[in-house]
Amino acid sequence: MSFKELKLNKAILKAVANAGYNNPTLVQELTIPLVLNKKDVITSAQTGTGKTAAFALPILQLLFDKQDAPKKGKKIKALIISPTRELAIQINNNFKTYGKNTNLRSTVIFGGTSIEPQKDILNKGVDIVIATPGRLLDLHKQDVINLDYVETLVIDEADLMLDMGFIDDVKKIERLCTKEKQILLFSATIPYKVEQLASSILKSPERVDVSPTSSVTKNVSQVLYYVPKRNKIELCLHLLRNTIKGNILIFRRTKFGVNKLEQTLINNGYKVETIHGDKAQSLRQEALKKFKNGYVNILIATDVAARGIDINELDAVVNFDMPNVPETYVHRIGRTGRAGQTGMSYSLCSADEKNYVKTIQQLISVQIPIEDNHPYPLDPKAKPIIHKSNKTSKHKKGRKSKASKKKKKRWY
Repeated sequence: MSFKELKLNKAILKAVANAGYNNPTLVQELTIPLVLNKKDVITSAQTGTGKTAAFALPILQLLFDKQDAPKKGKKIKALIISPTRELAIQINNNFKTYGKNTNLRSTVIFGGTSIEPQKDILNKGVDIVIATPGRLLDLHKQDVINLDYVETLVIDEADLMLDMGFIDDVKKIERLCTKEKQILLFSATIPYKVEQLASSILKSPERVDVSPTSSVTKNVSQVLYYVPKRNKIELCLHLLRNTIKGNILIFRRTKFGVNKLEQTLINNGYKVETIHGDKAQSLRQEALKKFKNGYVNILIATDVAARGIDINELDAVVNFDMPNVPETYVHRIGRTGRAGQTGMSYSLCSADEKNYVKTIQQLISVQIPIEDNHPYPLDPKAKPIIHKSNKTSKHKKGRKSKASKKKKKRWY
């Protein structure tokens, strides 16, 4: 099937062709006709399957067809909610690319940056807004943004949106829009809480399931290293010196872990950038820009910060910390081996993460090949170290002062 067969207009088809796309992906082929027919849609598709174009192209088409109507200043007709700033920026870039031959205007709004320039753009009038929930609601409270004319509402990365605690914000935003609207929900996975959300706000939705999350692309080769936790950094350095080459994305579970590994790699002469939630948005964008432009070849990130980032020609993904949610593993390694290219995934597993590997392998129905030939092997009988709290000895218990008997302060 060609994009022309999807009944897109010449202006959009020309932009798609200029972007280098000839034929729609499966998610686009199945979703675009439903959106053009004004159906509510739930689409399950992994990152890298072309889901952004699956809603951007038909939205541009629907809005383009109405441009002959009398205008009284641009009103927001399409609203896309994104859980992360990086993803929101990426979606806006896609709208600008596909809509460059139309008179439609889009903008992106998110927190962590000055609100005044965003107000100025909104006051001038736009057709399409891509936003993170918090900043969108802030602007609505200030009467800067009017959602009364929204015809299409898109909830992107719904599973991550709910994991990040945005469910109440999403429901509030949905209520702020006009009742007679089309709702499109896109998610890598459709867990029960996403099903609940969908059933509460969508009307008789059509369902599109593409590339279930349990599947791993054949273009990604996987390898697993069992290593003592204390030796993970040494093994990572060993692999970077001898095995892993090219553009590398390393995942760590925490912001502290990201910063610690960054400093270690810099001290060892590597060019590194990082992205995580505590970094200012301008610094996160600059880090991503340096990585994409080849100024650095290693990017270290947390899962939330990296969700939705589109990086071309990524050679390898390193799971420095094994994810405790098996679907996250699929999302991570799916960053490489895209658009017909091949990629590598390297996972470093300590004794306390063995159960994570079991659940991952159950999900993907694949035994990840193990590489034993490295300098820091894990004892097969090794068990996770459990740090027990120090107990007060019997002869000291009776000598506790009144102050010591007071309820201890909890630290979270």
